[in-house]
Amino acid sequence: MMDLNAIAEFVDDASRYAKAIPQLSETGKDLTLPQAYEVQRLSVQRRYDRGQRQVGVKMGFTSRAKMIQMGLDEMIWGRLTNVMLVEDGGEIDLKNFVHPRVEPEIAFLLKKPLEGIVSPAEAMLSVEAIAPALEIIDSRYENFKFNLPDVVADNTSTSAYVVGPWVRPDIDFSNLGMVMSFDGRAVQIGSSASVLGHPLRALVGAAKLVGEDGGRLEAGWTIMAGGATAAEALTSGLHVRLEAQNMGSVSFSVT
Repeated sequence: MMDLNAIAEFVDDASRYAKAIPQLSETGKDLTLPQAYEVQRLSVQRRYDRGQRQVGVKMGFTSRAKMIQMGLDEMIWGRLTNVMLVEDGGEIDLKNFVHPRVEPEIAFLLKKPLEGIVSPAEAMLSVEAIAPALEIIDSRYENFKFNLPDVVADNTSTSAYVVGPWVRPDIDFSNLGMVMSFDGRAVQIGSSASVLGHPLRALVGAAKLVGEDGGRLEAGWTIMAGGATAAEALTSGLHVRLEAQNMGSVSFSVT
């Protein structure tokens, strides 16, 4: 029988100290998906024990481009903590990451809890605001190689995120143009429609998946809808900017 607490410590240390680890499924730790989510819960609990707190949820594999890039086909979720938030226009230091990549997203700010099976209209009633956002993902596995349980156990590669200006959610954000640039050069061009056809479906999915885990999305939380394009690798010295149609921009620099 596998020691899930030991595996949780293993992946937590990899994140905490920014060190690459072997793919779990190739070292005799072939987890089922429920076991992987339990490892995620246990590993993030270690962060809470160090004083961090949960401030939201991120969705993963919500775009066809992302599924193709990762060779996976199932939506997943991970936990956001307060120390992951990077100030808009701020900096990240490469030494805190293994092999970071960035992707453009839409973020939701909740004004009331949301849980279980909900309709898009019901989900929308819980939304206080929306914003353009950038997520810095960082799988801790060597060679960026993993299967679905591996990435779930690693808190779905959650590492850091940057949120731009919050705007009223009554704009039509179903198909907004999104341009992610490195040093002023466009590296990914996409649309919010790439997220499940409408980013709101990611919020509906988050309520369902977190509800199945016995929890709920809380008021005040940020929900990251998932990448609207494939992710781009980060290198030192880059200035990363996302321009989102009718929503404004968000940016950060890499040191």
